[in-house]
Amino acid sequence: MSNNIAVLHALDTAKTQWYHVTAIVIAGMGFFTDAYDLFCISTVSKLLGRLYYYDPVKGHPGKLPVPVNNFVIGVALVGTLTGQLVFGWLGDKLGRKKVYGITLILMVICAICSGLSFGSSAKSVIGTLCFFRFWLGFGIGGDYPLSATIMSEYANKKTRGAFIAAVFAMQGVGIVFAGLVSMTLSSIFLSKYPAPSFKEDQVFSTQPEADYIWRIVLMLGALPALLTYYWRMKMPETGRYTAIIEGNAKQAAIDMGRVLDIEIQADSDKLSQFKSSNDYSLLSKEFFRRHGFHLIGTTTTWFLLDIAFYSQNLTQKDIFPAMGLVNKADAVNALREMFETSRAMFVVALLGTFPGYWFTVFFIEKIGRFRIQLIGFLMMSVFMLILSVKYTYLKTNNKFLFATLYALTFFFANFGPNSTTFVLPAELFPTRLRSTCHAISAASGKAGAMVGAFVVQSYTLDGTTKEIKKALMVLAFTNMLGFCFTFLVTETKGRSLEEISGEDGGQNETQMTSESQMTRQESHRETI
Repeated sequence: MSNNIAVLHALDTAKTQWYHVTAIVIAGMGFFTDAYDLFCISTVSKLLGRLYYYDPVKGHPGKLPVPVNNFVIGVALVGTLTGQLVFGWLGDKLGRKKVYGITLILMVICAICSGLSFGSSAKSVIGTLCFFRFWLGFGIGGDYPLSATIMSEYANKKTRGAFIAAVFAMQGVGIVFAGLVSMTLSSIFLSKYPAPSFKEDQVFSTQPEADYIWRIVLMLGALPALLTYYWRMKMPETGRYTAIIEGNAKQAAIDMGRVLDIEIQADSDKLSQFKSSNDYSLLSKEFFRRHGFHLIGTTTTWFLLDIAFYSQNLTQKDIFPAMGLVNKADAVNALREMFETSRAMFVVALLGTFPGYWFTVFFIEKIGRFRIQLIGFLMMSVFMLILSVKYTYLKTNNKFLFATLYALTFFFANFGPNSTTFVLPAELFPTRLRSTCHAISAASGKAGAMVGAFVVQSYTLDGTTKEIKKALMVLAFTNMLGFCFTFLVTETKGRSLEEISGEDGGQNETQMTSESQMTRQESHRETI
């Protein structure tokens, strides 16, 4: 049925053109901003400790207390989870485009306000920083389901996976830039305001000017979002939303005809028939029959991946010195420490994180989402298992191999489930619930991120090798669980969105599986 509806057929078969590229850039810049905003906090968190938590009695550099550190780093994750659910639901109710603009404005305002955190006492600065980081996360959360849904609904069926993956790959670019911007700014400040190391002078090793730098780093996150606002507002609503949800075939044909530069006829009669056959809610039996297993698959795999993904910096305290990237805290001054932390993040992101994203973009249409996810989970599990078994040996005797294995876990996370868990929920579900289902899957991922960031990391905070080895063993197991749960989702390569979700009157694989099981049971009963 869907192939007979002209506007959907036109979208599925459209040649890749300039418009697709601009859609990737506009949606991708949102993701660039998300990653920059979420990850730049880790380049300045040590600096915040030196500035606001120095205690002369203790004789070591100021450090954010563990609960405060967790709150500063994690409050944006809580905001993201909440924002995903709220904006994902609104995206299906009000339209992708309307809600897309709101998330962007929220991100711009809160990025600026994070840097303006008021007051001079530790309590007031950290308190207001956390308040605005929560709302920043809330805006970022909305970007996940909306960017994925918009890109999947604009793309043609041949290159849809690569386009959605390219939007997500901008996250890798954002992480690289978070390190690069912090590294460049700290380097400039360092040349202007040199200072002795903490060992040489405890008080003057923290430059007063350092209080400006972390604010500038956080506020710069508003810039890319601001630059793309105009273009986001110029994008028309997706043809699928206008046609299938709003029931306005004529408007969808006009919008998409203008975008694709072709003439499309409006199929109003076919469309009303199409709408009535897909009119079921998220909590209905019909939804569970058609898409229940897929939703369980996308939520569990994203949850399990993010536990491992956000725990990956467990071994950084050993990896970075092994690679000669950082010195001990008391051997450097405040700005030098920020420079070294940012440089380490930049190097790891550039060599380990960044390539994985783009490998997915180039190979997702050849290998398929399903296989890439299986390979990624398996390889992450293998490398984490090797690291856990041989941790002490690698740390002391083979630093190069230690760093290589660490980089490979990042590479296969991104050329693997970190990318595919974002792509699959944007393709598996029907138009009327696509944004909501992507939001539920993404929020499940953020819940996993919190388990990784708070539970796993606090368990290994004192950094004893024994605890880290145990944690890595557990993470290898969670990756294997992710591998197993991947079998609940299906390959979506090369098929139209309506064909995948069964909206076209055909059957998706969940239905076919459950119906074949019922047939088997009935024939079994008859034999008895």
